Amino acid sequence: MFQLLWILLIGFVLGVIAKLILRGPQAIPWWLTMLLGAAGAWLGNAVAGWIGVRHTSGIDWIRHLLQLGFAVALIGIVAPAWSSRRSR
Repeated sequence: MFQLLWILLIGFVLGVIAKLILRGPQAIPWWLTMLLGAAGAWLGNAVAGWIGVRHTSGIDWIRHLLQLGFAVALIGIVAPAWSSRRSR
């Protein structure tokens, strides 16, 4: 149970940072921001493991940048689709 809360918290933080990086407004609800951030973290971990940088000595900067990059990409893709869906 605690791990699920941790995943959602990290997802929310990554989602908020991703929204700050993107230009313009992203009219998506907080729960979607959290889910997209968590999905970005999961994809970033998967790619980091695939390229062999998931566990390094010290801080895993490459893994964290991959997580943030995927969160930015997911929010950048979903936010316009969400707002166009809501305007219909």
